[in-house]
Amino acid sequence: MIGSLKGTVARLGENTAVIEVAGVGYLVQAGARTLEKLSVGEAAALSIETAVREDYIRLYGFHEETERLAFVTLQSVQGVGAKHAFAILDVLSPSDLFDAITHGDIAAVTRAHGVGKKLAERIMTELKGKAGAFVAPMGAATLKPAANGAAAAPVDAGASARADAASALVNLGYDGVDARRAVAAVAGGGAVADVGALVTAALKELAL
Repeated sequence: MIGSLKGTVARLGENTAVIEVAGVGYLVQAGARTLEKLSVGEAAALSIETAVREDYIRLYGFHEETERLAFVTLQSVQGVGAKHAFAILDVLSPSDLFDAITHGDIAAVTRAHGVGKKLAERIMTELKGKAGAFVAPMGAATLKPAANGAAAAPVDAGASARADAASALVNLGYDGVDARRAVAAVAGGGAVADVGALVTAALKELAL
């Protein structure tokens, strides 16, 4: 099985690239996020997912290992094939996909071409506890066991304020992923509890 390729980009297609390694050209299927970082004649290093079937062997290439892991994880959902997985990763980075799944943001996933509401809902349901397999939580609250052994409670006192600020931005018409990213950026991971201040700062961030 091929797990990675390091060579020179010999050719680029609409959704493929040929990576030449020691005189051998490997045809790799890839999404827009990966292909836009490649240039003919330039060096390239890709993480590879090899798919072996009775009638074909295909190589799927990714600029980052987290993208490959997200690609594999997405296809564990019934009805999600390589085409859907690439479409989702073209509009959501692994960290943004983790964020969308964590917050149940169906609209973010349906931005992907060919992904409808029902499929997005299935992705949310089936990957709710698996998203951490491809990316660590970005700015997630640190958890500690509750004294009575019940559900864990977040230590981050500003988590609620950040969630409220992001919700306010969504109500103003901003995309959920963009809103949460902006709030996280201005909060800086700190326990900021002033929702109004977070919204104001995030609006400036989104305007940049």
